[in-house]
Amino acid sequence: MIVNVRLVGSLRGSGESSFSMKTDVGTSLKTAVWRIADRSFELKRILGIAGLNEHSSSLLILVNGKDSSVLKGLETLLEEGDEVVLIPVIHGG
Repeated sequence: MIVNVRLVGSLRGSGESSFSMKTDVGTSLKTAVWRIADRSFELKRILGIAGLNEHSSSLLILVNGKDSSVLKGLETLLEEGDEVVLIPVIHGG
């Protein structure tokens, strides 16, 4: 299946701000985010800092415009055509 991904803020520094990603049916949001992180060293560094756990407040993850925390968090199962938006909330000024 295809999932659409948008990167916001400092995550765009990886060279891509949006792309489509092929993934298996029933892939969890957590698995998808780790696959996104594997696309570049910069993404891996930034997303690694976020910690990718339910208590992390340094990364906002939207699935089809909804905060993943109002869904099933990182255990949210993605479906064909879903849009995942990663927004770091920590940034320089």
